Amino acid sequence: MTGYGKAILQLPTKKVTIEIKSLNSKNLDLNVRIPSYYKEKELAVRKKLAKALIRGKVDFSIFVEMTADETSTTINHGVVKDYIQQLKNVVQSGSSNDVELLKMAVKMPDALKTEREALDENEWTLIDQNIDVAINEIVQYRRDEAASLEIDFKERIANIKQYLEEVKALDSDRIENVKTRLKKAIDDLKVDTDQNRFEQELIYYLEKLDINEEKVRLANHLDYFLETLATPDSNGKKLGFVIQEMGREINTTGSKANFAPMQKAVIQMKNELEQIKEQILNVL
Repeated sequence: MTGYGKAILQLPTKKVTIEIKSLNSKNLDLNVRIPSYYKEKELAVRKKLAKALIRGKVDFSIFVEMTADETSTTINHGVVKDYIQQLKNVVQSGSSNDVELLKMAVKMPDALKTEREALDENEWTLIDQNIDVAINEIVQYRRDEAASLEIDFKERIANIKQYLEEVKALDSDRIENVKTRLKKAIDDLKVDTDQNRFEQELIYYLEKLDINEEKVRLANHLDYFLETLATPDSNGKKLGFVIQEMGREINTTGSKANFAPMQKAVIQMKNELEQIKEQILNVL
């Protein structure tokens, strides 16, 4: 599911920003970006994120902005002086400019040195607490989105149930319509028919158009979808499977309908189900 969480921690010498973004994905695809001096904590961070978020394409970042007049990078004086002397030896005596030589020297390898900042456990404890804050924020974001989707799903399932009731109500008219059309077709042929044989063939034909099983199964699938939706567990995949079964029953009903008013109701059911399919991607 999509989501966003952020926490900002102000330390004496730096500002630490923690940011978590997630997009839809069936599995957990975790990308972690943190400064090198926090790298030893990366595994613990990954475990924490995996436990809380379960799935999704997740980008986790820690950004550090130095706010004090301190820097871990210094000029390596001995190396720079040596470079300048070597450069003076290369150029002709009296034509060298110390400023220009200095500009060249500081660009040489090892002219600057960076002290690796050791991990401060007390500092990390504060950062870890703020990681929890960001996680809680993205989890709440997801919950709010899920609540909105749940309302939409329930409305669409209720609509499908309503159209299913229309299908049930139209079924008897449909059968009579089929009988009338077949009888008219036989009469239009203007040939003598064996009435008993005609009745047998009619029963056989109507059995092929029977949709009672489809109606029962679809009703059960609709109820099961709502039951699954109400559970606290992450059931996106299961809901996806239930939707497939619902679609199968709706399609079979449509292929057997042979009756325009019923086919219109089936089309409405397909439309509602398609809307659910599009939204279900947000919880898969």
